[in-house]
Amino acid sequence: MKKVAIVGAGLAGCLLASFLARRGYAVDLYERRPDPRTGKVERGRSINLALSERGLDALRRIGLDQQVMQDALPMKGRMIHPIAGELDFQSYSADGERAINSISRGALNNALLDAAPAKVHFDKRLVGLDVNTGEMTFEDGTKASTDVVLGADGAGSAVRGQLLKAGLIEESLDFLDYGYKELTIPANPDGSWVLDPGALHIWPRGKSMMIALPNPDKSFTCTLFWPTGGTESFASLTSPAAILRHFEETYPDVPPIAPTLVEDYQHNPVGLLGTVRCAPWQASGRVGLLGDAAHAIVPFYGQGANCAFEDVVELDRCLEETGDDWSAALPLFQQRRQENAEAIAQMALANFVEMRDKVASPVFQLQKKLEHVLERALPGRYVSRYELVSFSTTPYAEVQRRVRRQQQLLGGVLGGAVLGLATLVTRALSRKRGPR
Repeated sequence: MKKVAIVGAGLAGCLLASFLARRGYAVDLYERRPDPRTGKVERGRSINLALSERGLDALRRIGLDQQVMQDALPMKGRMIHPIAGELDFQSYSADGERAINSISRGALNNALLDAAPAKVHFDKRLVGLDVNTGEMTFEDGTKASTDVVLGADGAGSAVRGQLLKAGLIEESLDFLDYGYKELTIPANPDGSWVLDPGALHIWPRGKSMMIALPNPDKSFTCTLFWPTGGTESFASLTSPAAILRHFEETYPDVPPIAPTLVEDYQHNPVGLLGTVRCAPWQASGRVGLLGDAAHAIVPFYGQGANCAFEDVVELDRCLEETGDDWSAALPLFQQRRQENAEAIAQMALANFVEMRDKVASPVFQLQKKLEHVLERALPGRYVSRYELVSFSTTPYAEVQRRVRRQQQLLGGVLGGAVLGLATLVTRALSRKRGPR
């Protein structure tokens, strides 16, 4: 039986273990952290994520979708929180029924760990890798050998680092000048929801933005996105009074419902945001990268885990098509996925600008309404980018190409609507003035 070592027992690594075990491989999982089922969570790390169709498709293939979805909280749209005025709900789909799902990252990881038919080794930090022999060296001095090594160990991948050190790959790291910090909005004292749990809440403020996702305990996990330096940044708030004053001025509806706001802000770390690219994704036909280890993206489309799960499905497909010839399957996997990984990386960055700057704009709202009108009028022929990304398994690169074609159509419709409105206004003014 061929042996495969997966470095990283996070979401993608555990899912991959299940897929490979089904193919008859003996799988070992190596994880630098302690067993997450002990309840220890890295402070400040996002505790929930948005699971959509691509991720669900992968879970269905191993029969885990129903179990995971038992605790899912469907979010059918965005709830926009302006500085002043009424909240504005913006549906994700034309029919208002499709939803992305807020899922506990820890619960999902634990479910995947429990389901993985693999031998799991915790507290194993990779510090050495011989690409030719498959021998791995860990920080505690132990060694292990295997036939194939797969890096599913995230944006800071140790496997990628070893390939880079050996001169076998090249990488680029493009960091935003923005970071993120986790905050908490608890349930009401009576245990009820303080915000609508059926929406992803957004506080768009131009230079900054905050989002909130619901949790099963009826709390909300908030993520504040803000520049990492400058006069208006995480670095600019240096006292409890300054923190509270900033939120009262910029997010006025939050302080009354977030009693630990100042404490969370002071103690939770600022996380980095960036895009990781590397090439190639494999070396010697026996060491490969997938998920964030190969192509980390910013989180603004909620596609990080979904994209990584789709990687697992595609790698399984490549193994099937090549008769489990890893030297053929790994290059084929990169050939098929790299274009799609780049496409979602670009769309995630674009969605950051949309969420931060545009969602509160009347022009943007008109555009979204016209999109939904076209979707209902042309079912299957006109589908919004969000629907294609979140509610289908259409390849990301094809989504980009299709959306470009559709935007030309929408631009014409929107331009016609504006022109028509201008014509009506002109006629009304002419009638009011009368003949000269």
